[in-house]
Amino acid sequence: MKEDDYMPLSMADIGKKYIINRIRGKNETVRFIENLGFVAGAEVTVVAQIHGNIIVNIKGSRVAIGKDMASKILVG
Repeated sequence: MKEDDYMPLSMADIGKKYIINRIRGKNETVRFIENLGFVAGAEVTVVAQIHGNIIVNIKGSRVAIGKDMASKILVG
């Protein structure tokens, strides 16, 4: 897949599985997101979107992140 084939996690459909391609942002932002388990190659599923937050299943855990952080995570 090329770069145009990926979209931000904030635009992902609820209930569909995606693979994380890469994380965009400054080094400290990328490290923070990766420490939450969002790393390239990981499978992620959006469970719900509530009040600007996105709840996802990743590595067997549910994690809530803001849309601003989700927009930095590219999935395909």
